[in-house]
Amino acid sequence: MPGLLRGMARTAVVAGTATAVSNRVSRRQANRWAQEEPAYEEAPPTQAPAPAEDRVQQLKDLADLKAQGVLTEEEFATEKARILGG
Repeated sequence: MPGLLRGMARTAVVAGTATAVSNRVSRRQANRWAQEEPAYEEAPPTQAPAPAEDRVQQLKDLADLKAQGVLTEEEFATEKARILGG
């Protein structure tokens, strides 16, 4: 039995070390790639304005969430502005 436990412990140590090394290598590679590649700013995706009926329903749903206490006043105002396109 002690041999079995020793083997299991050794396997756990080896697996943990392999995981740590793999993560470290991945982070190093990601850092190198980030330094080598020029940073491109992506333009925010453009969305077509929603139909008026859809906007009204979205605003009603938003108001319901606010009334239920799911959204704060600030979150409500932010989402309302997004729906109305401003």
